[in-house]
Amino acid sequence: MDISMSWLKDYVDIDADIKDFVEDITLSGSKVEGYTEIASDITGVVVGKVLSIEKHPDADKLVVTKIDIGKNEPLQIVTGATNLFAGAYVPVATDGSHLANGVKIKKGKLRGVESNGMLCSVEELGCDRHDFPEAPENGIYIFPEEKELGMDAREALDLIDTSVEFEITSNRPDCFSMLGIAREAAATYKKVFRMPEIKVNETADGDINSMVSVEILNPDLCPRYVARIVKNVKIGPSPRWMRKRLRSVGIRPINNIVDITNYVMAEMGQPLHAFSIDTIDEHKIIVRNAKEGEKFKTLDGVERQLDPSMLVISDPNKAVAIAGVMGGENSMITGDTETVLFESANFNGPSVRITAKKVGLRTDASSKYEKGLDPNLNRIAADRAVQLVELLGCGEVVKGAVDCYPNKREPWELSYDPEWINRLLGTDISEDEMVEIFKRLEIDVDRKRRVVTIPTFRPDLEAQADLAEEVARFYGYDKIEPTLAAGTPTVGKKTYSQIIEDIIKQTMIKNGIFEAMNFTFESPKVYDKLNIEKDSHLRNSIKILNPLGEDFSVMRTTTLNSMLNSLSTNYNRRNMEAALFEVGKVYIPKSLPLTELPDEPKKLTIGMYGAGCDFYRLKGIAENLFEAVGMDKEVEYIPNKNISWMHPGRTADVSVNGESFGYIGELHPTVAKNYSIGTRVYIAVIDIETVFAKSDMVREYKPLPKFPAMTRDISMVVDSGVFVKDIEKVIKKKGGKLLEEISLFDVYTGGQIEKGLKSVSYSLTFRASERTLVDDEVNSVMDRILASLKEEFGAELREK
Repeated sequence: MDISMSWLKDYVDIDADIKDFVEDITLSGSKVEGYTEIASDITGVVVGKVLSIEKHPDADKLVVTKIDIGKNEPLQIVTGATNLFAGAYVPVATDGSHLANGVKIKKGKLRGVESNGMLCSVEELGCDRHDFPEAPENGIYIFPEEKELGMDAREALDLIDTSVEFEITSNRPDCFSMLGIAREAAATYKKVFRMPEIKVNETADGDINSMVSVEILNPDLCPRYVARIVKNVKIGPSPRWMRKRLRSVGIRPINNIVDITNYVMAEMGQPLHAFSIDTIDEHKIIVRNAKEGEKFKTLDGVERQLDPSMLVISDPNKAVAIAGVMGGENSMITGDTETVLFESANFNGPSVRITAKKVGLRTDASSKYEKGLDPNLNRIAADRAVQLVELLGCGEVVKGAVDCYPNKREPWELSYDPEWINRLLGTDISEDEMVEIFKRLEIDVDRKRRVVTIPTFRPDLEAQADLAEEVARFYGYDKIEPTLAAGTPTVGKKTYSQIIEDIIKQTMIKNGIFEAMNFTFESPKVYDKLNIEKDSHLRNSIKILNPLGEDFSVMRTTTLNSMLNSLSTNYNRRNMEAALFEVGKVYIPKSLPLTELPDEPKKLTIGMYGAGCDFYRLKGIAENLFEAVGMDKEVEYIPNKNISWMHPGRTADVSVNGESFGYIGELHPTVAKNYSIGTRVYIAVIDIETVFAKSDMVREYKPLPKFPAMTRDISMVVDSGVFVKDIEKVIKKKGGKLLEEISLFDVYTGGQIEKGLKSVSYSLTFRASERTLVDDEVNSVMDRILASLKEEFGAELREK
């Protein structure tokens, strides 16, 4: 945002050098991006008087003038201007002067006649006819009144000013105005802030209440609407002082009525809109939501598509403005307009921002509204506008105002504790000094109750910490001595779940798997691509309200698509093998539409393909993981043929205590084909929350055994459908305390084994901690084991 220093001094006396001002105001919290001294590039241009005009001896279109610039000898200047006359006061660029855009003037000869400078138009001084409507379209600018000869032409034209550019944060909407910066400057320099004195002379006939009515149908999006009317309007250029001020803050002057609305917006931060009242049917303003499919042509001549989420200003038959964004072509002010309605309204900031984005039209007004303005400013701004109409003599003000304000915003109270503020800041500022700072900011203070009353133009002050910030910035950040943080020191450490997650990642990396990181949002089309059943809960995904596109429109309910996309990218870039893992969240809604936050469980997803990849390698990696977190003795792998995206004969549930918490196996070939992967893919998905709950990081160490072990090998023939894990359960149960270790060393099917059977061989280790075992003890245990195996599975000892 730009402000004019000369304009700023209307509201607060500032005598600091511009460099000091920039530094001081920045230190007090209003960051300055830079400043520009307007017309500083123009030098050597002075006021001169035309003494005589003679025809050039060798050029029909040139004349030779004598110009008095207040020195002994008049200057001879050759020019082609046709609007000059003797006695005219004009801007004169002397020898060695500089004009706008870097043009340098030097004396020389024109068609043989000496010329010691140049007479200037407003364009050559960096202005245009919006700045000086009285200037000729093609010709030298002539001052309308006498000026002191030799004075700086910039001063004579009132061009000298300094424009300061501020970077204002969105939580300070009050500072997007001259008055807001003036308040900050007054507080910084401990000066008096002068609010413009607003007095309105209502000289026009009639009363506004008989001329217009206002109805707000959506007070949530339009908390306040103020209307004032001006009659006998005369459209024309604004006076020079107003045009200059608008230019100094980056606004192009247009005509007096439009300039007044822009002037008030720049001065007070409140956007205004002016309607031709004759274009308002029944002279009734209705603030309503747009209709479905409603179309509206804005002032720029573009037809916009509206929807019911947008707020419009309308009459009983048509919309006349998009609230907070832009007015309509159907209600614009023209040269024939005689009666104007000034609108000063307050609109919901987020609503204006969303509307402006939807219609693709961000204006100066919308950029202010979207930050959240103070509705208590509306009547003040409306009165200021009609006051300026009267001041400029371009209309007569009708008595009264229509002011719809259903729910008035009141100032609010905050408690303050000087001791708490000093502890937070690490300072020793007295309460008297804090109170003085609050009062400089127009914050009322009740010292007895230690309560302050916040004005409604400061919505950013919501808690005592905000008050502490105000104290700090006006006390002076540079005055606050660096101190060590107070309080009891604590030792930072990771939570148990973070430790387990680190172990999971470390285990994956030790097994040669690379970590992948993926987006948590994806396309709803992936459910069909993954072959997920139509009635699966995984299809109940959360839709994103403002997605980047359809491919990123829902929150994922499974990590599988992300992993397969990564594997597919590797495969199709001719990476012959890949092994990846991801630790990431999925989002499972409790109900749709959302009424509460969804569950966000973390999943470990492993994906691999290529040489050496099979079910057993993947299972071995999982076993390494469970061993690392102390779960290896509890986890079981149970065949599962019912996962639609997995191979029905090569997939197992990963379970603990009979409850599944993941799956492991080969991807269904159809799904692999859907992802353009032309080889077998192996996938494991494990619920990390279960790993957190079931992990056991306590390690118990036993002394080395004092007594020798005895080993027995056993080979048995069982039905080929019997699972090894079931056999091991029986062996462990019947082996009792003496069984120290069981190791599977062979599974065989072939010519020596009857079809439908298989041979399974184990090595069993027995040991007693308090004595040396004898053969009879071990033989007795072996007999129990063999008997149970025969009973449970019909196992027979293999004899050859």
